[in-house]
Amino acid sequence: MTSEPNTVRISAHDVLRNDAFLPVRHGFFTRAGGVSSGPYASLNCSMRSGDKPAHLVENRRRVADFLAVAPDRLMGATQVHGAGVAVVDQPWTTGQGPEADALVTMREDVAVGVITADCGPVLLISGDGRIAGAAHAGWRGAACGVLEAVVQAMVDLGADRGGVRAVVGPCIGPQGYEVGEDMRSSLFQQDAKSEEFFSSAPRDGHFFFNLPGYCIARLQRAGVSQVTALGLDTLSDEARFFSHRRRTLAGGGPIGHQISAISPGLMQN
Repeated sequence: MTSEPNTVRISAHDVLRNDAFLPVRHGFFTRAGGVSSGPYASLNCSMRSGDKPAHLVENRRRVADFLAVAPDRLMGATQVHGAGVAVVDQPWTTGQGPEADALVTMREDVAVGVITADCGPVLLISGDGRIAGAAHAGWRGAACGVLEAVVQAMVDLGADRGGVRAVVGPCIGPQGYEVGEDMRSSLFQQDAKSEEFFSSAPRDGHFFFNLPGYCIARLQRAGVSQVTALGLDTLSDEARFFSHRRRTLAGGGPIGHQISAISPGLMQN
């Protein structure tokens, strides 16, 4: 680690932002710009990984600094691939967040974030910019309604449903997410409208699943008319993103996770 960590910042080139959200403070952070090494290199932000605690503290400090919040105001949950939503009205200790796969807040001194390594990170902002949300949407969470739940939580806080804007960040792409018949059948049982998001794969009994397209469709069903996807594939872009599927294909081992986060506050410049 650097001897003067507080002087080091993440480069704007290492963070992906969407024009639809500007000037709201947000970022889909890549794996670049941190201090971790080995399989966690370099901006690993998963508190549940085997990374060195000091590296995690510094990496998350850099993310918080980029978003202009204090390090202890970068909020995350204990993600469980479900549909739970936590409202952040009072911050909690880093690494001790509730079990949930989405967060919402109205506090400008807080950024809400999710950790991913192929699942879909979804950032949301109300039309007036006062209410921010972040959701972790793998196929299980999306199928059981986490995206509808986070939109509803924002509405409950006062957001106009039709004015909510959402962006699906970097996740495994539709030509790399090969799944078996068991997953396809399981999703069909939960969501009969999901068939259009599967296409044939070369292997018999296997299919490609369009996760970002599915997330967009679920958000639109929830009444979000302004929704888009960055269209970036975590599996194929090893230089910029961690990928659980890439790790699995390589035989397993430790893995880092990137973070995506948003705050209701506005950028200062």
